[in-house]
Parts: sequence; C-alpha cells; structure tokens
Amino acid sequence: MNKNILTLSLLLAVLPSVSMGASVYKWTDENGVTHFGDRQPNGAQAEKVNVRSGSASPSSTNRPSPTERVNALEEQEQEAAEQRRQSAAEEARQKQREANCSTAQANLDVMARNARIRIEEDGEQRYLTPEEIAQKRTQFEEIVTESCGPEEG
Repeated sequence: MNKNILTLSLLLAVLPSVSMGASVYKWTDENGVTHFGDRQPNGAQAEKVNVRSGSASPSSTNRPSPTERVNALEEQEQEAAEQRRQSAAEEARQKQREANCSTAQANLDVMARNARIRIEEDGEQRYLTPEEIAQKRTQFEEIVTESCGPEEG
C-alpha cells in the first residue's frame, strides 16, 4: 500500500511539469477561426501560448525567418546602391551644368570685348559676320539662362 501511495504521489508531482513542457500554438485560419494545437501549423503564422498565464509569448515564430531577413537586407542594399547611382548621376549632371555655364559666360565675355570673332571651319579660319555673332550671342545667353540659373525640377 505504501508503495502505491508513493508511486501515485510521484506521478502527481511529475505530471504538471510534463504537461507544462508541451508547447501550445495559437493561429487564425483564413475564415477567421482561432485554433489551438500542440504543433505549429504549416503555412500559417502561429504564436506560442504560455499555458500557465494564457498569454502569447514572444517566440521565434513572430520574428522573420533567416531567409526573410536576408531578403530584407539584400533589398536594403539594392536600394542603397540605387540611391548612390542616382546621387552620382545627379552630381555629374550638376558638374556638367556648371561647366556649360562657365563656358557660355566666357564666350559671352569674349564676344563683348571683341568686335571681330575668328573661328576655324574645315581647317580654315574665318571671321564671323555680325549676324552670326548675334546668333551665337543669343545661343550663349540661352545656355547661360538654362545652366546658370536655379535648376528647374
């Protein structure tokens, strides 16, 4: 009799710890029905429930999987690389604008100081006519307006 009582008391002492060691998962299916189970469902997000308190514990099922984290990091790196390419292109475009501006201003200064402008065409040098000078002046003034003024978005 003593042996049976000892076995029964030992079994009652061990039984709660065995049941508490089991994991319980909670998930909601596509119909909005909440389910509980001892195994994590395939293809559904589940949270591990603390059987003692009845609350959900932060388990690894709520965190993104390693594959999802790697994909997120790769996506961030691609976005950063795209931003660097765009900023490099913007910087190159800005430098080109500055070069166009300074060249056009220098050409306008030369035209303002000289009555006769000489150019080289087909390996021969010739002077521009007053009409050609006026046309070139208008061209350079347009370039100055486009390149030297505030940039339009």
